Amino acid sequence: EAAARIEFGKLTPLYPQDRLRMETEPTKLTQRIIDLIAPIGKGQRGLIVAPPKAGKTIVLQQIANAIAQNNPEAHLMGVLVDERPEEVTDMQRTVKGEVIASTFDRPADDHTTVAELAIERAKRLVELGHDVVVLLDSMTRLGRAYNLSAPASGRILSGGVDSAALYPPKKFFGAARNIENGGSLTILATALVETGSKMDEVIFEEFKGTGNMELRLSRQLADKRIFPAVDVNASGTRREENLLSGEEIKIMWKLRRVLSGLDTQQALEILTNKIKDTQSNAEFLMLVSKTTLGPKGEK
Repeated sequence: EAAARIEFGKLTPLYPQDRLRMETEPTKLTQRIIDLIAPIGKGQRGLIVAPPKAGKTIVLQQIANAIAQNNPEAHLMGVLVDERPEEVTDMQRTVKGEVIASTFDRPADDHTTVAELAIERAKRLVELGHDVVVLLDSMTRLGRAYNLSAPASGRILSGGVDSAALYPPKKFFGAARNIENGGSLTILATALVETGSKMDEVIFEEFKGTGNMELRLSRQLADKRIFPAVDVNASGTRREENLLSGEEIKIMWKLRRVLSGLDTQQALEILTNKIKDTQSNAEFLMLVSKTTLGPKGEK
């Protein structure tokens, strides 16, 4: 079996085509909003861009539980790098999958080793034709760990980032792909922004265009305790037409046109209020196709 296994680098990557449905229960708004705004497919390379205290860990847990429920065939791995110990315990108890963690009181070498072991294991499973989902928290902290542990190249970017330190986390993130003729590696990683650190900014800028799905969380919404604090207009998936049906695409574009004219808070409030009125996303899309959503919800 090992001899017949094709090496990961030689497998052909494609855009995601099979949907990973997030929707589970009518009351779980986070999952339903992700399904509408930034659909996730098998092989997605997604960034969850979040300022501190915007609820990114909760979003990751919701995604993990939705995948465990709707796609039990997918192998789920949570990789926590440089995280708080209580967060690791919380993740282990709430997520039905492997949780591989290195807490912030460990040296930087431990963080990088844990991440590398996790991604190599994921690659081997993909070579055997499995669908693997890796949830990484967080990409920025992994970049910081490589910056501390990698040997100095002598070329320092702004913010004190060594130019050689950005290659390994990119290699990690770039491993996500949908494989032709079976198997996929989905990576959803969180990226920290607005932390006040120049280094975090530089690391995020490097990863900005590399993903094919982005979910943005908003500090303003989180401060007003409006959850899930999703910035609807800034979030989305590339080539979402591969994941949605023709009918869904038409309705979503109509919805996007309405929401793009509103500010972040109005857009999210209209969306959540309408979602709460319906029992499923299919019902919600039917409602949108029949009505026009205005700022005051007039029909």
